[in-house]
Amino acid sequence: MSVELDNELLNVFLIEARELLESLGEQLVDLEASPGDVELLNAVFRAFHTVKGGAGFLGLHPMVELCHRAEDLLNEARGGAIVLNAGFMDALLESLDLLNDMMRAADGGVSIEPAPRSLLDRLLIPGRAATAPPAALAVPVTASVPAAAPSRPHDPIEDEFEAMLDAARAERVPAPTGTISDDEFEALLDSLYGTGAPGAESVEPVPAPSVAAPAADPNAISDDEFEALLDSLHGTAAPGSSALDVPLPPAPIPAPAPASVVADAPAPAKAAEKRQASTADTTVRVDTHRLDNLVDAAGELVLVRNRLSNLAPRGTADPMERAIGELERVAEDLQNAVLRMRMQPVGKLFSRFPRIVRDLARQLGKEIELVTEGEETDIDRTVVEALADPLVHLLRNAVDHGIEMPDARQREGKPRQGTVRLAAGQYGDRIVITVTDDGKGMDPEVLRRKAVEKGLMDAEQAARLDERECYEIVFRPGFSTASQVSDISGRGVGMDVVKTKIVELGGTLSIDSRVGHGSTVRLSVPLTLAILRVLMVRVGNRLLSLPMSNVAEVFELSEGQIQRLDGRVVANHRQRALPLADLGRWAGVQGQGGHVVVVQIGHQTLGCLVDEVLGREDVMAKPLGPFLKDVPGVAGATITGDGRISLVLDLAGLADDGGQVLPTLRMAV
Repeated sequence: MSVELDNELLNVFLIEARELLESLGEQLVDLEASPGDVELLNAVFRAFHTVKGGAGFLGLHPMVELCHRAEDLLNEARGGAIVLNAGFMDALLESLDLLNDMMRAADGGVSIEPAPRSLLDRLLIPGRAATAPPAALAVPVTASVPAAAPSRPHDPIEDEFEAMLDAARAERVPAPTGTISDDEFEALLDSLYGTGAPGAESVEPVPAPSVAAPAADPNAISDDEFEALLDSLHGTAAPGSSALDVPLPPAPIPAPAPASVVADAPAPAKAAEKRQASTADTTVRVDTHRLDNLVDAAGELVLVRNRLSNLAPRGTADPMERAIGELERVAEDLQNAVLRMRMQPVGKLFSRFPRIVRDLARQLGKEIELVTEGEETDIDRTVVEALADPLVHLLRNAVDHGIEMPDARQREGKPRQGTVRLAAGQYGDRIVITVTDDGKGMDPEVLRRKAVEKGLMDAEQAARLDERECYEIVFRPGFSTASQVSDISGRGVGMDVVKTKIVELGGTLSIDSRVGHGSTVRLSVPLTLAILRVLMVRVGNRLLSLPMSNVAEVFELSEGQIQRLDGRVVANHRQRALPLADLGRWAGVQGQGGHVVVVQIGHQTLGCLVDEVLGREDVMAKPLGPFLKDVPGVAGATITGDGRISLVLDLAGLADDGGQVLPTLRMAV
């Protein structure tokens, strides 16, 4: 086998194994909560077995050994010999982590280290000896020996493939007429996956149907599961054929039945098989770079659409106007379709969190249940990747600071087990994710006192804060209410990082809390980062684009509304002093400043003075090049509908790590 084909097989294995292991973590946590769930136990068993088979075929011996040991433990649980306790679950979850490390090593071309003996021993039932791991069947790298050569080793996979070709030529339709035992089924799996030693004896033939069937075994799988497993091993049959059209290995399967047996198969089973084949045929993997290029092209089309819309005559019956209107509709449909192609369900992100909450709860000695909602909500994959770390911080804080110890909860009349709820939903072009706990909540008075103690503000400033502003204190750098520093949280880092990351995404973050009832952290981010919705404004002779995610409101200055406070110019707006920033001076032009755009920059709300507000527009920001990429506060540039260039501002870049506006955005004085 060529090196290119060998690498291709490895890449396919890594992709599919990674998908299995991503869901396996959540399945293991669910299995710990419901150890008697037979269906879930079988799913976990099949995942380890499938990974073991692929690793055995590719000669990844350490992965085979680790999966085999985990598989033995799960098989004992399937047979009712043991119940998976917390110790066994710890070992299985550590095995999952190690398998991910092994796959990363294989992907990087690094040799895979064997699993530690201590971990393998923890996967053993006390007093039981480990079964011998199967001999992995490595992928051959040399040319095949002619079939007539006597030294050719026995290859069950190649034999099976030859049998499939023979069956296709003869148009045979074999169908099983009896059942096979668990031992025979396991031997069949080993032969199909290549985990049996080369040259091993085939499984003994199944007894004739006239022999009495053995008693029902709890480890047995149904015919549907067996057929589905074979489909997953061999691939789906040719279009229009039944799954039974693929012949099985000759050893464990009885003689073929007449074709009429297949014709009499139940209609629902055939319909299900056709649906599975249709799904497989209409699904294709696409490289993410190709999707990104397609999104960029759609963004360029949006710019052209804006340009043509500005040039089109309005209010006439001109055919050009109708054609441009049709182009606008088609361009919008194409833009939405392309963006949906890059969407992923947020459940893929949520699936990693049950494991994190479970491990933290065990470490702290707490009883916590994680409830997830809205996993089917679609979100841009770039946003999914960016949200991973902020959500981990929020969940860790909810587990460590929010949920009380079981005894303390019981004294307060609460259930011993706390609940952390992670929910997602789409509202317009925004995705809102909430992290809610039913813990002790936050006391505004405690927050005020801590802020004064840490020197973040004086007592007079703290007294003027309302309840919502008190909660905002937790996003200040260096702020923490923990009395002791732990390796989980309490070092005064984390929440300010979360705030900064969300603002960089064009999102917002807020907290609601009730003492004794818990807290809710709500973050809102754009549905996609590819197409940016901006507010177009003019200062002097320059056009600037402000991201709508940072814009709170717009108002026109009235006479007497501007006042001076502590040497700074502020606007009396909604009975509060709103600090004003001269956006024209920042852009290097002299403006009149008759309008104010209220924006959120870091931890500060301020009004930007502009000459004219032109309206909202969908744009795609283009980078300015290597010489201007480090200019603070500038995300790129775009072309407006009338052909002019507008700078797209990165308002989050105008704030420092403490959330305060940088000196580059000069305050009005």
